[in-house]
Amino acid sequence: MKPGWSTNSIDGDPHAALPWLADLGFASLAITPDHQLLNPFATNYAEEVLTWQRSLESRAFACVVETGARHLLDPFQKHEPTLLSAASSDRARRGDFLRRAIDLAIALGASCVSLWSGVVRDAAVDAQLWERLCESLKPVVDYAEERRMPLGFEPEPGMFVDTLARFDELRDRLGYPPHFRLTIDTGHMECMGEWPLAATLRERVADLVNVHLDDMRPCIHEHLPLGGGILDFPPLFAALREGNYTGGIHTELPRQAHRWVTEASQTAAFLRRLGVSSVAAPRQPTL
Repeated sequence: MKPGWSTNSIDGDPHAALPWLADLGFASLAITPDHQLLNPFATNYAEEVLTWQRSLESRAFACVVETGARHLLDPFQKHEPTLLSAASSDRARRGDFLRRAIDLAIALGASCVSLWSGVVRDAAVDAQLWERLCESLKPVVDYAEERRMPLGFEPEPGMFVDTLARFDELRDRLGYPPHFRLTIDTGHMECMGEWPLAATLRERVADLVNVHLDDMRPCIHEHLPLGGGILDFPPLFAALREGNYTGGIHTELPRQAHRWVTEASQTAAFLRRLGVSSVAAPRQPTL
């Protein structure tokens, strides 16, 4: 396993944070393209990609590409448009962005692109929503398959695909594409009642390409620092080890981004105590 951090949990310049994260023992980065970070629509995009290629390589950092920027595509409505949007043109815009994310992942040597379904915002019934989702997702899946880039689909509380069972149904409807895999968020599992968590995770390790790490309370979708909720982490890490999971475990605390320096230090210490990371004591960052 590669302990990792998420750029959406950094208030500041993620590029400047990279050396300190490496010193803390983090070895992977979950990169969310956004207005000020690897924006695929920006004029300086190619130059920024080259800078990140060099930096990740120099630090021997792994990475994944996340696609959950809140307002990159729509400045007024969070996460819109999605693969479920009512207008086909809006769904196509999301699909275009996801293909750009796949290209970015290839350029950075990322292990996967993480994505989700989206929130239902109209009165469409389930049959219509499944049709929208599958029709919108299929070209993206085909694009990923051609380029051999794994997709890590994340069940997200409040979205159309919110549980592992719904993920299973989606994968079945898509015909089990080889590169259509799974992103799991430890807190989401608790929030959605995927109990017992360790046993459930153990059954899913073979599908995993990405793990989001956070704590949570029952039925409350709020990402908490490790130890701030009710999750019992040792059995979860044991399940990942037993399944030979070697990918990133990326701490995701966007609501604590304003105090990310403290959270990153405490997370590194928490992981050290569990034997997930073996690093020296943290130093203060120069950012």
